[in-house]
Amino acid sequence: MAAAVAASMGVVREVLGTSVVEEVDEPIIDYIANVLADDDFDFGAPDGHGIFDALGDLLIDSGCVADQDHCIQVCSKLCEKLGKQGFVKPKQAVRSLVTPLRMNEGMDNDVAPKKQPEVFDGPLLSSRDKAKIERRKRKDERQREAQYQMHVAEMESLRAGMPPVYVNHSNDGGPAVRDIHMENFNVTVGGRDLIQEATITLAFGRHYGLVGRNGTGKTSFLRAMAMHAIDGIPKNCQILHVEQEVVGDDTTALQCVLNADVERVQLLQEEALLVQQQKDLEIEDEFGEDSGKGKSGLDKDAISKRLEEIYKRLELIDADAAEARAASILAGLSFTPEMQRKRTKEFSGGWRMRIALARALFIEPDLLLLDEPTNHLDLHAVLWLETYLLKWPKTFIVVSHAREFLNTVVTDILHLHGRKLHAYKGDYDTFERTREEHLKNQQKAFETNEKAREHMQIETGNRQLMQGGSSPNCLAFIDKFRYNAKRASLVQSRIKALERMEHVDAVVSDPDYKFEFPTPDDRPGPPIISFSDASFGYPGGPILFKNLNFGIDLDSRIAMVGANGIGKSTILKLISGDLQPTSGTVFRSPKVRMAVFNQHHVDGLDLTVNPLLYMMRCYPGVPEQKLRAHLGSFGVSGSLALQPMYTLSGGQKSRVAFAKITFKKPHIILLDEPSNHLDLDAVEALIQGLLVFQGGVLMVSHDEHLITGSVDELWVVSEGKVTPFSGTFKDYKKMLK
Repeated sequence: MAAAVAASMGVVREVLGTSVVEEVDEPIIDYIANVLADDDFDFGAPDGHGIFDALGDLLIDSGCVADQDHCIQVCSKLCEKLGKQGFVKPKQAVRSLVTPLRMNEGMDNDVAPKKQPEVFDGPLLSSRDKAKIERRKRKDERQREAQYQMHVAEMESLRAGMPPVYVNHSNDGGPAVRDIHMENFNVTVGGRDLIQEATITLAFGRHYGLVGRNGTGKTSFLRAMAMHAIDGIPKNCQILHVEQEVVGDDTTALQCVLNADVERVQLLQEEALLVQQQKDLEIEDEFGEDSGKGKSGLDKDAISKRLEEIYKRLELIDADAAEARAASILAGLSFTPEMQRKRTKEFSGGWRMRIALARALFIEPDLLLLDEPTNHLDLHAVLWLETYLLKWPKTFIVVSHAREFLNTVVTDILHLHGRKLHAYKGDYDTFERTREEHLKNQQKAFETNEKAREHMQIETGNRQLMQGGSSPNCLAFIDKFRYNAKRASLVQSRIKALERMEHVDAVVSDPDYKFEFPTPDDRPGPPIISFSDASFGYPGGPILFKNLNFGIDLDSRIAMVGANGIGKSTILKLISGDLQPTSGTVFRSPKVRMAVFNQHHVDGLDLTVNPLLYMMRCYPGVPEQKLRAHLGSFGVSGSLALQPMYTLSGGQKSRVAFAKITFKKPHIILLDEPSNHLDLDAVEALIQGLLVFQGGVLMVSHDEHLITGSVDELWVVSEGKVTPFSGTFKDYKKMLK
């Protein structure tokens, strides 16, 4: 094969010319030579139309030929010269018959009997029965849609019932809230118990990380606290759950944050009104008698007195510093001064979520509840948020999939497992070590306890055998002779012995998560994806990228990092073919299959159906068992595969999306923030799955643990360029700081 490729390369150089070959990227020339050297390639002799069909577009786009006519001539020459070297295989000649041949000569002239139709064991469906089945399907769909709409209405009602939280400059509702003690509480959603008989104390000023598997009820727990639905939460405790983006309207981003200080806004509005009234009175005084009152009946002294009160109150609540503080928070979350003056309706959902986070930080409630706050942030904003939360003076609880973020900002861990809530001191790494040691000790205690019980059973059996009886176990012995006067003392001693033995629960481990990316059946040759002087800009906008030159193959393991809005997702779309360059070329091997994961795929799931039915609709005709097995390879198995998707957590929906995009065994996987919504165990499973995947990986992420564990190249996107970074992710973080 190597000799054939070398010979093919020589012909390509001869036909195209050395000067042309040197100007074109080497991977493209290699690809052309490899295709022409393939034993099964159909050249389309004698005019080479097979070469034109397979390589014509590539030859024109890469600049190897001037136009289509030139391309046809080049393909014809390649076919001719490669034919002389034995590459073009002659087609089998078809011999024509001298005389016609009757195929039925010598056979009986009787009409062959018609093949009898196969007998169908089950009843044949009539058109009426088929119509019934269709009506049943439509009815089921209407029911699913109605249930989903009911769920949406319940969630909207729940959000509407959340008590409003604003900046509080006084403690009129009672003494300042310190520790919060919630005792023996339950959290139930849709008739399902998520937390049972839990007791927890939130100490003032402590920073808690809430961890647990997807679907265990972390978000539901936060909502219950925000609703004051758990006994023990003081009524005057301000709790703010950052869950929903702000409404898009004509309010600027900065004013949207400032509006959270209702008292300041009202005082400033009243001040403006009174100042205008003062001016009106002054104008009236110029043209009339000064009586202390205007024609409107307004009292100058009363206005002056009220203005004095307003100014004192504004000074007391530090109103002048509010705008600077709000602007500083927005700047930390990557809002430029121009963006702060933009209307909220001009922002995407992700940016409006940042404004909601900025409002929460500006309000500074007694208890701040953050659910995956880093999902919509770039690395610059994450680092700023870490620094800001480290100085947070009050209590907060944060749910996050980012291990390093938790290690930086939390002082305690709340672990939700088996419908129980357990508190641990220290950051996430300390929690993992402590829990692992606790589980080891519990397993040892359980084994010791079981051995002691077994020993007691043997001892009881031996005594019975010595007395001529059978050999029952200890519990059976107690039940049998509990009311026997002769054996009463022995029974009582066994009862007391069992009571003295402490009951130890067996260790119940979570089932292992799985992310098993399917291995492609074929392996296309290089080049796979190649950018040659590719530039891109959206219509009517500036050029985002200019003269990009890089390649991706089946062994690539790359992470792209950079600020939000710099164009990382745009590059993924250029690679996948969703966008085309405005100049230059992006070559994609026609044999390569790509899978793209982004938030759009999660948001695009049909929430009214279950994962299995969703996969059956995406891939009609595929056996149900095969689809079940594929869902199971991403941890969506058993009853979970049959639950309506609106009941699934964000991480569970992400796993369904992974199953959907990888069913056709892709060669290249493009991932845009894949760890969003996954729990920490799922992120670990994703890392392991990517490590054993037999294909290329390119991801956009700011998750340090995911990047460090699964890729070996770091590309930085900035100033319209994509540049390899020579250091580690930690080095990149230090550079940003």
